[in-house]
Parts: sequence; C-alpha cells; structure tokens
Amino acid sequence: MFNIIPFFGALTLAAGTIWEKFLLKTRKINVPTFHVIGFLSICLILLPLMFFFWKVDTEAFSPRNLILLFLVIVFSTLANLFAYYSMKNEKISNLEPAKAMEPFFVVLLSIVFSFIFGTAMYQRDLTIVIPALIAGAVLVCSHIRKHHLNFNKAFLAAIAGSFLFGLELIISRLILDFYNPLTFYFFRCAGVLVLGLIFLKPKLNKSSKDGKFLLQMLIIGAIWVVYRFVIYYGYVNLGVVSTTLTIMLGPALIYFFAWELLKEKLEWRNVIAGLIILACVIYSIVF
Repeated sequence: MFNIIPFFGALTLAAGTIWEKFLLKTRKINVPTFHVIGFLSICLILLPLMFFFWKVDTEAFSPRNLILLFLVIVFSTLANLFAYYSMKNEKISNLEPAKAMEPFFVVLLSIVFSFIFGTAMYQRDLTIVIPALIAGAVLVCSHIRKHHLNFNKAFLAAIAGSFLFGLELIISRLILDFYNPLTFYFFRCAGVLVLGLIFLKPKLNKSSKDGKFLLQMLIIGAIWVVYRFVIYYGYVNLGVVSTTLTIMLGPALIYFFAWELLKEKLEWRNVIAGLIILACVIYSIVF
C-alpha cells in the first residue's frame, strides 16, 4: 500500500499536466478563462461524489481552521495561475527543472512545519527525510539542461507555482483530519472557482464553448480528483514526506515507459536518477 497509492498520484499528475499543456497551446483561450473552466469542471466531477463522501467535522469551522482553509484557497489560486501562465508561454520541457522543484519544496516545508506543529503531523524521521531530500535533489538535477535555464518570466512563474503548490499542500495537512479527502478538495476547488469568477472575470469565446474542449476539461478534472485524493489520503495515512518520496518515482517510471513502449531515447542521467530515487524509496521502507 505504501508504494502503490502514491504511485497512482504520480501517473495522474503527469497525465493532467501534459493534457493541460496541450490544450493551452492548441486552443485560443486565455489563462483566466482556462483557470475558471478547469475548476468548474473539477467541481462538477466532485459534486455527485459529495452524496457518498461528504464528511466535515465541527472543528473544521473554528476560526483558526477557516483561516487555514482560506489560505489554502488563496495559495492554490495563485499557484495555478502561475502554472497556467508558464505552460501557456513556454515549452513544458523547458519548465521541467522548475516543476521538479515542487516535491523538493514539499519536503523542505514539511521539515520546517514539523518544528512548529510537531512530528505527529509532519515527519522528521531522518530515515525518511534524508532519502527524500536526496531523491528531491536528484530529481531536480536530472531535469536541468543548459538550454533549460532561461530565467524568463515563464520559468520564474513556474518556480513560483511550484513553491505555492508546496506551501498549499503543507498547510492543507493542518486541517485534512477534519474532512474526507474528496470533501476537502471540493471546498478547496469551489473556493478557487469563486475567487476566479470574482477577480479574473473570464471571457468565453468560441474555442472555450466547444463541446470537445469542454469534454476534455471534464476528463482532466476527473484526473485531478484522483490525483488529489491520492495525495490527501497519503498525507493522512502514510505521511507527507513518505507520500512525496514515493511520488518522485513517477518521472523515472514515465521515462522508462517512454523508452519501452514508445521507443524514445533514454538518457543516462534519467536512468541514474531513477535508480537513485528507487533506492531512496526502498531504503525508507526497509529502515
């Protein structure tokens, strides 16, 4: 269970990101409109599930926890806008080093928060933290190429998005125990949708009203529902760092599948990175 559940998160993350990038580049649609339609799609997927998975404890409505939920919503909104802007204006391969920093940020922030809120909620066990830091550093370094390191606005936006996603996830852990994972994600996405409608004022055009596009957005929404369920479940039941460490296997496995199934060239640095990350995961389990 330790490896399998977070691994599904890695696969859905890759699928959702690539599909969103494809739509952003091929459709004449601006970032605010894409943002709002995306979160509307997620809410529509989640809405019928709430009849079966609704769970909110009374502690969730305390002033402290409502403030934390609001911070999650704000940071989520900003993170997604930065991410969409970067994908809209730059090749996804050039953004890989910045996007690979997200799990590294999650591990670092988890360590910081463990000193504030304790180790019961955030892992500080060195047998988990050290392998996670090594794996995170290897993941980032394996994505770096000389031609990638062009610190333009899109690349800086991707870094900002990765940090804000990490911060949002770490803050979410403080209140996840009061919700079912799907219920929490519904609150989070509904809040992001409301902020988007108020402040972004999206403008619908012919491309954004196309039935095929809207169907694709619904499928992407379903992908993100699966991804976040896996992440939130893992944080509560397996630990923040343990879940993040296992999800780092995703890029390495995707490289392998591309080589085996699509006959794409497999670079030596990806092979070494994958083996190191796999070794870190095995070490954290065994020890």
